[in-house]
Amino acid sequence: MSAVFKQVIENLSSDEKALVAHCLISSLEIKHDDSVDEAWGELAKKRLLELESGTVKGVSWGDIKNNIKKQNA
Repeated sequence: MSAVFKQVIENLSSDEKALVAHCLISSLEIKHDDSVDEAWGELAKKRLLELESGTVKGVSWGDIKNNIKKQNA
């Protein structure tokens, strides 16, 4: 890794690093499948309706992390 590249990476925030990683990974995809985007959109709509109707209850990120820690203990 070049010194300049290392310096740039070190000066990025976590959010910026995540965005760079996403962009790099996305650039590796040769073929974009619109049906995948459509399927994710439909799933998101379904989940939102479930939350709004009270069919399911949301879980906090803290609860999720605690459950994972318990499982790995």
